[in-house]
Amino acid sequence: MKSIVDRFRQYLILERNNSQNTVEAYIHDVELLVDYLGETPPEKATTDQLKGFLQNLYEINMTPRSQARILSGLKAFYFFLVYDGVLSDGDNPTDLLEAPKIGMHLPDVLSIEEIEAIIGVIKLDTPEGHRNRAMVEIMYGCGLRVSEVVTLKMSNLYFDDGFIRVVGKGDKERLVPIGEMAIKQVSFYIDGARKHLKIQKGEENYVFLNRRGHHLTREMVFMLVKKWAKEAGIEKTISPHTFRHSFATHLIEGGADLRAVQQMLGHESITTTEIYTHLDHDYIRSNIASFHPRYRVTE
Repeated sequence: MKSIVDRFRQYLILERNNSQNTVEAYIHDVELLVDYLGETPPEKATTDQLKGFLQNLYEINMTPRSQARILSGLKAFYFFLVYDGVLSDGDNPTDLLEAPKIGMHLPDVLSIEEIEAIIGVIKLDTPEGHRNRAMVEIMYGCGLRVSEVVTLKMSNLYFDDGFIRVVGKGDKERLVPIGEMAIKQVSFYIDGARKHLKIQKGEENYVFLNRRGHHLTREMVFMLVKKWAKEAGIEKTISPHTFRHSFATHLIEGGADLRAVQQMLGHESITTTEIYTHLDHDYIRSNIASFHPRYRVTE
């Protein structure tokens, strides 16, 4: 089994060019299935056994979105088994499995006032405070994923040109515009607090570092965002991704072109970007009232 999993890992990295996070998630999905199957090797599993596995996920109250993600990992694994010759064409037990209905999930979006409130609780009397303020400006000002924030490199900052180079999903690179406020705060951090850190070998090119001179982890940023929200009195369920969502929503509300937002976010398909168009009813109503010739009755 270990040999199959190792080959699957190499397939995900070399053939599919998946990110490290995706690779580890898919390997974890396979391990969950192996635990469930017990003595049955996964290549011998039937469709009914896989349905039982998915039913077990439902019974432990796993969300439909999480169930669907795990199924995606299993489908990738069984596709690999066919690709690798372990299974024959037509013997893939996931072919008849359907993902659970997820529905449209619209994450919470922060208002401009709420973002200002979060910025307001970040104390600038510590080196970490200047780093944290710079991270908020980058997350909200550039719409970056948390993985893109923690892997942002010094060599990919082009402040004179008003851009940063971001390495996104699948190691795909894109240029993202960066505004004056984000440039100002990141520069404060780089020229001030960051200069006084004892940076560990191999970490020199990372922008955001902890007090020990190592680049930040995704988990650390999640914890910081939760802490800021609590201190700011924000009761919404937020994460680093909420800043990305707010970035896109505020751009679209302000009249930005959807395809421009797609490019800035690094979405392959514009249908992915369209989830950020969940404009509130008052905003939609005010636009119709302003621009539709038949919305109001005139004397």
